[in-house]
This record gives sequence, C-alpha cells and structure tokens, in this order.
Amino acid sequence: MTLHRRPHGAEHRSRDYTAAMNPKPQPNRRRYIEVLRGMTPEQRLLKALELGEFSRELFRTGLKERFPDLTDSQLQALYVKRLAKCHNRNY
Repeated sequence: MTLHRRPHGAEHRSRDYTAAMNPKPQPNRRRYIEVLRGMTPEQRLLKALELGEFSRELFRTGLKERFPDLTDSQLQALYVKRLAKCHNRNY
C-alpha cells in the first residue's frame, strides 16, 4: 500500500461533499456526531436498530394514510411489495 503525502507546507483542504449533495441545512449535525462518538458500540447498534424500526413504522403509517381503504392484509402485502423495491440487489 502506498501512502500519499502532501508536500511539506501544503495546506489540507477537506472538501465538504455532504453540503454539495444535501442542500438541506443541518445545524445540529456536529453535535449529533459528537453524541454518536460518545456511545459504546452496543449503544450505537441499538440506536441503529431503533432508527430502522422507526423508519418502517413511518413507512407503514404513510401507506395507511395514502391507502385508507385497504384491509390490514392488503396493506401488509403492499408494504412488503414496496419494501422489496428498496433492498439493494447487489448481493
């Protein structure tokens, strides 16, 4: 592996690609990163699982509001069908 070094005295210019790709302001992002770094690996995993469950519930709620006339079984079938479209097919 080759290490690439900047010439002596060269300034380090980090590029903020996040700002270029996401125009939405994120005033609390720095604090959020600090909190995550202060967590144990177990706490971060639990938080990731919690956020995943929250996302699924939000998705289900949105489907219920968009298709109020569907039965529970029809809604579940639609949820599974739509969720399948979101999965990465590269593996």
